[in-house]
Amino acid sequence: MKKFFKSFKNAGIGIGDAFKKGGNIYIHTIIAIATIMLGAYFSLTRTEWCIIIICMGMVISAEMINTAIEFFVDKENGFVYNEQTRKIKDTSAGAVLVVAIMSAIVGLIIFLPKCT
Repeated sequence: MKKFFKSFKNAGIGIGDAFKKGGNIYIHTIIAIATIMLGAYFSLTRTEWCIIIICMGMVISAEMINTAIEFFVDKENGFVYNEQTRKIKDTSAGAVLVVAIMSAIVGLIIFLPKCT
């Protein structure tokens, strides 16, 4: 049981590390908070909330995976920039962008009809 709770502690430390690195995770978090406020304002249905929450979780998770990849590449590469490092980091960031764009489209599909 101790191991189980330690894994939660370690995950919390990982979340903290992602925020300490800064960058886009702050932007994604602010957008998630704004989305929650809009959802409350428009009284989203349970299904809409589920979809929105899944999208927010995917974007934040993708950003954290991107951050983990950047930590690893920087450690292994000694913070030396080269073409391979660029490809790894850019591809990882591109994955976050794809998830963020898809989530934004889902948000528009849910929220735009409520604005009319």
